[in-house]
Amino acid sequence: MTAIGARVLRTRRLVRAPIWLYRAGLGILFGSRLLMLEHIGRTTGARRFAVLEVVEHPARDEYVIVSGFGERAQWYRNVLADPHVRVSCGLRRSAPAIAAPLSRADADAALRRYARVHPKAWANLRATIERATGAPVDTLPMIHLHLT
Repeated sequence: MTAIGARVLRTRRLVRAPIWLYRAGLGILFGSRLLMLEHIGRTTGARRFAVLEVVEHPARDEYVIVSGFGERAQWYRNVLADPHVRVSCGLRRSAPAIAAPLSRADADAALRRYARVHPKAWANLRATIERATGAPVDTLPMIHLHLT
């Protein structure tokens, strides 16, 4: 199953498919475990979208997400360049937010909590991401989103 998941993560068309569901107002189908992040391209200035897994939802107006492809992920690089983003999750659509990178210590703590709350998802997610990227999942950068 890990090999299939890793292949899916490397298939652009499949990874981007949920964006169309969110844009059609059907993001509620994914519940609160996924969110769509709208960000601005750092060189083009164009609106960009990524659907990402929520690692943690510490408060009503906060989310923590991980960059599964590390610091080279385009969405991650764009968010560092311009932290003003929009978040769609569940019934919430296009809410303005500010993105900030988590420290390594805070990211490690968030991963430990995720593993404790979602042990099966953690086992599958960890194996899939590590196979797809070749990097240990606990070295991946995380972003804290605070809705404004």
